[in-house]
Amino acid sequence: MSDGPVTKRARASPKGVLVLDYGSQYTQLITRRVREIGVYSVLVPGDVTKERVEYENPEVIILSGGPNSVHVDGAPTVFEGFFEYCEANKIPVLGICYGMQLIVKMLGGVVEKATVSEYGRMPINIVDGSTLYGADVETQKVWMSHGDEAKTLPEGFTCVAKSDAGAVVAIENPAKLLFGLQYHPEVTHTAKGMAVLSHFLLQVCKLEANWSMQDVLEEQLAKMAAQIGPNEHAICALSGGVDSAVAATLVHKAIGDRLHCCFVDNGLLRYKERERVEKMFKENLHLGVTIVDATDRTLSKLDGVADPETKRKIIGAEFINVFKEFKLEVEKKTGVVPKFLVQGTLYPDVIESCPPPGSGMKHSHTIKSHHNVGGLPKDLGFELAEPLRFLFKDEVRKIGALMDVPSVFLKRHPFPGPGLAVRCLGSVTQPGALETLRLVDEIFINMLREEGLYDKIWQAFAVFLPIRSVGVQGDQRTHAYVMALRAITSADGMTADWYPFEPDFLQRCSNRITNEVRTVNRVVYDITSKPPSTVEWE
Repeated sequence: MSDGPVTKRARASPKGVLVLDYGSQYTQLITRRVREIGVYSVLVPGDVTKERVEYENPEVIILSGGPNSVHVDGAPTVFEGFFEYCEANKIPVLGICYGMQLIVKMLGGVVEKATVSEYGRMPINIVDGSTLYGADVETQKVWMSHGDEAKTLPEGFTCVAKSDAGAVVAIENPAKLLFGLQYHPEVTHTAKGMAVLSHFLLQVCKLEANWSMQDVLEEQLAKMAAQIGPNEHAICALSGGVDSAVAATLVHKAIGDRLHCCFVDNGLLRYKERERVEKMFKENLHLGVTIVDATDRTLSKLDGVADPETKRKIIGAEFINVFKEFKLEVEKKTGVVPKFLVQGTLYPDVIESCPPPGSGMKHSHTIKSHHNVGGLPKDLGFELAEPLRFLFKDEVRKIGALMDVPSVFLKRHPFPGPGLAVRCLGSVTQPGALETLRLVDEIFINMLREEGLYDKIWQAFAVFLPIRSVGVQGDQRTHAYVMALRAITSADGMTADWYPFEPDFLQRCSNRITNEVRTVNRVVYDITSKPPSTVEWE
């Protein structure tokens, strides 16, 4: 997504939507939603140059949301003459959240700190006869996330929707092809968000829906073949999850047997995960995999470490050390030094980590580092090959299906790169912590499968809490651990809701866990959405 020189390639013909990134945690969702509608989209930094925009030659431009305030000195903005350029070339512009406020301020309106900030789901009331909404004038539930609001609109603009509190949440100037939404239509929590975007792109802007996931697959196959080249070798870090399985299959299709797969058991895997994964790779993917046991070396470095970021970086560094050693083994075997490390990094991993060098993402706030991204040591020793880096989980599953990756892989719930370390609050070497966590997690997941709930849930897991509570078991006082259960529904991992289990199911879970795992006497269920929380507890 970098805004580098564009003179080395021929100028692109008009192709869909150009999204300007101002740092919202949902920015890539905009690009993805546009693609879901069937329109090609590209993401570039918000401070992109005019030359880059001319090179991309978009049919529509969307200005994303972001964490900044447009009325603060130094706030991100568009290049000088942006709106004149768009008007001269008849390019419609849609501003979302920060993007709408940027339109208002740049064109002479007033944006100020809101009297009352608006966050989360809330209804909006639509004005009849707008271009942006067409015939749909029913009240809609949308996802708000803003502390500023438009107080005065620029000349020629009309407010076409307001919140119950009276805030301006949608504006338009059809004559100038300028539109704005204060809320986020790209997130699944906005009930009619996709309908609004589809209406805007296909009806208002007259774009054609002629782009598909098959195009993404072909593009990534070509990119991987070009990046790795005809002679270099690569190592793939397999985890047994959807991401690494699809990444390995894709890269194997691109470079064949020059891909060497490695599975690392770092002592932070789920119950019998190593044995199960080894069997799946052999029977389903038919990929040769080298198993490396790094349990002792990893857990010894994590002994007594409680800080989440420190844990992530230690785990990431140890992964790389293992891969460097595996690299030497591959060199001895093939006579070629593997140059590339293939990872199943997804966009949520990237956007929640510090913006990586060369990514071009300049305005996003760090949420947490991932061992695939923010947790990697600087002296990597490899060049990363990440074919899924700007894709979401559901898109990865679709690409996997196109490549005939077995459903046993595609239906697995996501598992974090740092493993159980981010599901064990505090040090992972607390007495009995990992063993207790594995047993509770296994019971919970098995119950989901037994009752036909597993495939209805995006992700489910147990969390070890470093606290003990008083209980009564077998007529005796106990002082045992408290465990949390978490289950969420999501389409992309960027936003999520907790799954509303029936009380009877939760009661059965609690009974089984406290009866079968003697180190636990209390079970709680996490009913927090994302945001405000993240999916994982650390």
